[in-house]
Amino acid sequence: MKESGKRDGSLISDFRDFVRSMYIMKVPSYGNSFFYSLGFLLLTVFALLALTGIVMVLFGPFWWDLNPIGVFIRSIHFWAAEAFLLLLSLHLLTVFSTSAFRTKKLVWIIGSFMFLLVMLQFAFGIGIRGDFVSQWNDLSGADLWNGAGLGYWINPINFGALYGWHIAIVPITLLVLMGTHYMMVKKKGISKPYRKDIPYTMVEADHRKMYIRGIVVVLVIFLFAFLFRASYVSPITIASVAKSNYSAMAATLLSEFNASSGTATYLDTIDPYAISTRQVFVTTPYSEYLKTNPNIVNEEAVFYSEPNSVQERNIELAFGYFRNGGALNVSQNNEDPLIPLMSSLVYMARSGLYDSALNGEIGSYLDTTYQLRFLSDTGVMDQYATSYGLQYSQWGVIKGTDGWWPPGLWLAAPYNYLEMTLINADPNQDRDGFLISLSTFIVLILFPFIPFINTLPDRLKLYKLFWNRFTIPEMRRKKKR
Repeated sequence: MKESGKRDGSLISDFRDFVRSMYIMKVPSYGNSFFYSLGFLLLTVFALLALTGIVMVLFGPFWWDLNPIGVFIRSIHFWAAEAFLLLLSLHLLTVFSTSAFRTKKLVWIIGSFMFLLVMLQFAFGIGIRGDFVSQWNDLSGADLWNGAGLGYWINPINFGALYGWHIAIVPITLLVLMGTHYMMVKKKGISKPYRKDIPYTMVEADHRKMYIRGIVVVLVIFLFAFLFRASYVSPITIASVAKSNYSAMAATLLSEFNASSGTATYLDTIDPYAISTRQVFVTTPYSEYLKTNPNIVNEEAVFYSEPNSVQERNIELAFGYFRNGGALNVSQNNEDPLIPLMSSLVYMARSGLYDSALNGEIGSYLDTTYQLRFLSDTGVMDQYATSYGLQYSQWGVIKGTDGWWPPGLWLAAPYNYLEMTLINADPNQDRDGFLISLSTFIVLILFPFIPFINTLPDRLKLYKLFWNRFTIPEMRRKKKR
């Protein structure tokens, strides 16, 4: 028993020694200020995100969206993500303003990639919430990636793929970069002033103060999660559209049938959008409907047996019928076979079998690509967004709570403005928006190497925001004398 106790004590001691070996022990006199503890605060919040994320993965979307405890955990996760974005932005501002990139160019490059990954992680996280917020954000994100030609690899409206990006690929990559980033900083130490007029001395790092700040940040996150629970806006389903607005669904089915819908005319013809909308949204589900109703006449086959001129006339008649509020009619004696065909699919959707047919077509119950594309084609999502209070200025990142302030939007505001200015000016606004965003990111990475531009922080004297008499004791003593 004593030997076991010694071994336990030794393990604890070894762990403490390991943790201490990770500390930065000596820092410049301003190194104990809040802005120079942002790295530790980011690590603290990252740990909170990982912990709450693991809990959410264990219980699943239904629990985190509707169970009171799950909603609270999701709220902690959400506000921790907000805090991470804010702290990372402040950290980037500190490094930028003090020109720390002058002597740590590789550290800056790694940090820039981390910033991009955090932005993607935030967007992917909103995308797997499981409500209308997810649906809207996923469609917006899909347009961006498709416009960039990367939609085959990154498809936000494929829930299964997006889930993998958010809980595995991005966080693991981010963790590796964070570890590399920190070890490089630890090796070289906290950046010292490049200006001779900034006095400083090397002092002991105040780790106690650092831990207190970490605890305060966590408590603030918990407080926000308690006071401002992340909202749940009921998702739109094809079944709900079929029940509440059958004419819109029937008209959309017709537009898929004659290849005039938004999905059929999508500019970015990449998988999974290079599809026959007639096959996916009409023929395959209708064949499933016929299997369960063997005595029903195959109205699609009747349509194909008609001359082309009659087919075109029947399409127009069916559009007019449903757009003018014509009732659902599955009568086999109808003059226009498309009316009973589309009516049958609406009834199928009301029972939930239409969604199952789409899942069978795409081969995965986690891939909601076809469902969301169809819902987007109905126009109902735009109407729902408007009723929810979503304005054009918020289309890039949908607001995440019921309040007037849309969390997450503050950091995406520049891109949202860019998207708004392009939306009516260029049919390829998603591609152009991506190219401009990519160019901005490249400039961010290469900033330390760009002549004249890399001296802007110094010439604007931005260092005074972080090197002043409130953060450097030597400057206070100098002023008193």
